[in-house]
Amino acid sequence: MSGAAPPPSILEQARRLRARLAVSGPLGGVSIGTVPILWNNVDIQELRLGTSAEAILDDITRTGYDGTQLGLGFPEGQALRLAVTARGLRLAEVYASIPATVDGPMDTALDEVRERLRLLVAGGGEVLCIAFDGSPDRDASAGRAGDSATPRLTDSGWAATIELLATIARETTAAHARIAFHPHAGTYIETPDEVARLAASIDADALPFCLDVGHYTVGGGDPVAALRTYGARVSHVHLKDVDPEVLAALRAGTVGGFGAAIRARLFTELGAGVLDLDAILAVLAERRYDGWLMVEQDSGWPPPAESAAIGRRVLAAALRRTAAAAGARA
Repeated sequence: MSGAAPPPSILEQARRLRARLAVSGPLGGVSIGTVPILWNNVDIQELRLGTSAEAILDDITRTGYDGTQLGLGFPEGQALRLAVTARGLRLAEVYASIPATVDGPMDTALDEVRERLRLLVAGGGEVLCIAFDGSPDRDASAGRAGDSATPRLTDSGWAATIELLATIARETTAAHARIAFHPHAGTYIETPDEVARLAASIDADALPFCLDVGHYTVGGGDPVAALRTYGARVSHVHLKDVDPEVLAALRAGTVGGFGAAIRARLFTELGAGVLDLDAILAVLAERRYDGWLMVEQDSGWPPPAESAAIGRRVLAAALRRTAAAAGARA
């Protein structure tokens, strides 16, 4: 990928669309990005469409987003900077997974996360979004991880996790980047109780949270309550809607684990699932949140660009309602 600018028609379309979708009111400072997993799923081979990085970035541009996560097959370093800035985009985040067992992070974890931090810095990115990697035992219990039989981190596993996260947080700050921990379904930090234990174990300033409202819902939590509980500790947000039928099947055990649920399209376009998007935005507006809102969908039935466009427009409409409600209260 050369990093050359896309056709002028795409840039003009993006300019006009971004102007129409501009945010006002108490959330006027937010940036809106998306996650390329919708085009090429990192974890599930059959959900990779083989779309080129150039085509994905063009789709993200023409659908009105401000930024992107680093996607599978994207260039690195200066080539990535050029490819992103040529489209008027920003590299919002790089995602980093921590390989782990119940005894905590594996021996390779620190080096693997450091490599993702290197990619973030080299590409001019903003946020290192860090989470546990999926594991077979927690994949099987996703959506019902509150059960007593669910495998959990041991006390020594928790201690090793906190030590690793503190190290990465220091190194990320030293690299002049930001870090946010992402509780994730099918991993050892999924449920509200696990998130609360993490929050109590490490200072909020050292380790802010990325609240993925879809994953938190799958994990048995109320994302609106989480936003109120953790307040400004939530420095990064993934907006992800959840299909009620697939979620019910996952919780009932008739869909066999998190990976199978993704194949069944557990996560759907914004506005098509159980997420109360207006309530999420209302809480963020109360504290005038000015970070990233990352629209994310791991898989979908429509073409990826269509799903991405739906998400962007549904979010724009919800942001307008939030601004109007704030104006009415004023």
